[in-house]
Amino acid sequence: MSDSLPTTTSDLTPEAKYDLIVSNLKEVMRGDIIRKILAVRPLKIYWGTATTGRPHAGYFVPAIKIAQFLRAGCNVKILLANLDAFLDADKAPEIVLEYRAQYYERAIRALLRSVGVDPTNLEFVRGSSYQLTSRFNMDLMRLGKRVSIHDAIKASSEVVKSSGDPCMADGTYPLMQVLDEEYLDVDAQFGGLDQRKIFALGNDTMHKLGFKVRAHLMNPMVPGLSGGKMSSSDPRSKIDLIDDEATIRKKIAKAVCVPRMVEGNGILAFIQHVLLPFEVLRSEDGIPRIEVVLRDQTETESTKFTTFEQVAAAYEADTLTPQLAKSIVQRGLVELITPIRSGFEADTEWQEIARKAYPDLKK
Repeated sequence: MSDSLPTTTSDLTPEAKYDLIVSNLKEVMRGDIIRKILAVRPLKIYWGTATTGRPHAGYFVPAIKIAQFLRAGCNVKILLANLDAFLDADKAPEIVLEYRAQYYERAIRALLRSVGVDPTNLEFVRGSSYQLTSRFNMDLMRLGKRVSIHDAIKASSEVVKSSGDPCMADGTYPLMQVLDEEYLDVDAQFGGLDQRKIFALGNDTMHKLGFKVRAHLMNPMVPGLSGGKMSSSDPRSKIDLIDDEATIRKKIAKAVCVPRMVEGNGILAFIQHVLLPFEVLRSEDGIPRIEVVLRDQTETESTKFTTFEQVAAAYEADTLTPQLAKSIVQRGLVELITPIRSGFEADTEWQEIARKAYPDLKK
């Protein structure tokens, strides 16, 4: 999986680029903006991640989309939102902010390489590089005069972890994220569906400051191994990017995977949003192929899934059993994570950064 994918396909039409950009997304806000831009130039897009808990296997979902954006010829920036992490409750104490930003950049670069993306073609930006400037803070105050406390808190409610009464930081977080689009000079922002209220706030307010309105692309929220959202704060729900093969297989084996139930199934969601799209990207003909021996087949037979609809139908029919579905994900995750772990074990500087970024974790 180390061979790099081409970053763009020269013969894609603007419509084909649009289809690739929005594939597998849950929602697109202001797709008309994207279509108009693709007709004349490459789309400029950014994905931001708050540098809180250690990145986990759920990050393969945005990584695959980033690979697709690059294939569609987009210019992509990755925002390491270190100040946003500081504002989000106690997820990133001030003393570890710098080390966590360093850890995230190394982990995300390694993750992107594992899905075939050359990270040198991406631009990594830290939020603190511009969010502490007088210009940004003046715009933050200007925006603060135009957004009610109620609307600001509401916008962050799905993203910021708040215990008890909301604090001022809970309302500042979404305002900063709205302004990021202007300061990163992009046409669109990509994120999870949990960001929707923040995206809607930007859609409603950017023009009030004289800034252009951006498009927004939203991934579905992929279920974790325990059935809920995959989260860094819940060890049962996630697989770390530096877990070893035995740990990966053990966690997948214990994952919630209800027979015949497709909706809310984290194992099937990983096949849909990571393994199948990755197979598309690395196949010569653009057709994914995931091979498995189904329950009603002999060892000399096998089935090659080329669409998620086929996977879902086989699962509902129980020919693709939970155990077989888990074996597909185990095989795929081991292949994806092994080079990341190898890179971590060979990089003493990265290991030292990890110890300083997450001093309370064993590894």
